[in-house]
Amino acid sequence: MAKKKIQNNTVFLHFITLFLSISSLSVSAARIVPLLQNYGKPIFKSNFHSLYDTSNYGVFQLTNGLALTPQMGWNSWNFFACNINETVIKETADALISTGLAELGYDYVNIDDCWSSVTRNLKGDLVPDRKTFPSGIKALADYVHGKGLKLGIYSDAGVFTCQVRPGSIFHEHDDADLFASWGVDYLKYDNCYNLGIPPKKRYPPMRDALNETGHKIFYSICEWGVDDPALWAGKVGNSWRTTDDINDTWASMTTIADLNDKWASYAGPGGWNDPDMLEVGNGGMTYQEYRAHFSIWALAKLAVVDLRTTDSLGVQGRKVQVSGIDGCSQVWAGPLSGNRLAVALWNRCSKAANITASWEALGLESGIHVSVRDLWQHKVTNGDAVSSISAQVDSHALQLYILSPSTASYSVQ
Repeated sequence: MAKKKIQNNTVFLHFITLFLSISSLSVSAARIVPLLQNYGKPIFKSNFHSLYDTSNYGVFQLTNGLALTPQMGWNSWNFFACNINETVIKETADALISTGLAELGYDYVNIDDCWSSVTRNLKGDLVPDRKTFPSGIKALADYVHGKGLKLGIYSDAGVFTCQVRPGSIFHEHDDADLFASWGVDYLKYDNCYNLGIPPKKRYPPMRDALNETGHKIFYSICEWGVDDPALWAGKVGNSWRTTDDINDTWASMTTIADLNDKWASYAGPGGWNDPDMLEVGNGGMTYQEYRAHFSIWALAKLAVVDLRTTDSLGVQGRKVQVSGIDGCSQVWAGPLSGNRLAVALWNRCSKAANITASWEALGLESGIHVSVRDLWQHKVTNGDAVSSISAQVDSHALQLYILSPSTASYSVQ
């Protein structure tokens, strides 16, 4: 069963990005150098820094050296839910290698809920389900590490996980020590059965416990955006869910994109907004909708922009222009390293539409010339664009570009 599912869904399943986080070896706060300090004239307008505001980033970020770019990989939940076992995880690790996705940076293999037995053992430890993970998590981690990949695991900041397996609240130190002894590289920490204790009180204890193990584990805060974690989670973990769970529908995906956009100024290297995992390939949306989904998640998190490299700048892209009925014709954009811009023309209308992104809307000086690379066509479509770009975009489709200013045009100003 598992082998057939993986073979039939390899490409789409492994488009799923994990929005992980990291535990720090130090919980001290540090102010980070402004991300866009070198971005200005002659290429960018005076409104550039307010348009791509990063003023809320860097005040509380953890100086742990990890999560400098958004983390990517695969998570079991959106496709397999509780129907997981060690064979699924091993075959997924194999698929990340054989498809070449690992070379693109998809190196996390994350086990979500249902990996553990329904009760702790007599010592009070979490125990892998003997039927589905008979070899144990340590052996599985060794297998995944042998592929050059990383293993993630799941727990909950409550008395039970969402599928009513033992949670880790009040067991943080024992569970963190156990995860470290298994060689786990990442922890997704959920929010079910939380006893009504505020997230700000429940999530730091696991951070501290992970730190004390001396083993670096990405710490992914999954509190569903309940308490606006972008405002406080930068000093706790290195990613935080900004929304409730996604589902495999156009309505859910677009709603989450908009909600996550609100917190763009808080994200950057070391601390990322998490709009939940991709649903690409799971069957609930059209091909064009999935392509838009993947593109916006990439732009919003800079998870992977040209499908070959992860951008090192780490400024979250955002919505910069809307028009049409209910603002359904949209332009999203975000700065990249090397004075480049990623630009998405997104048609959320019911009919095809012509969408234009002006240099004014993008924060570019009016006389700047750029080359335009279409990321889905994998080619330069305009080698010398000036003042704006535009395209006819089908309903629920998205065109994604990288704009690279011409060196010769810098002398215009």
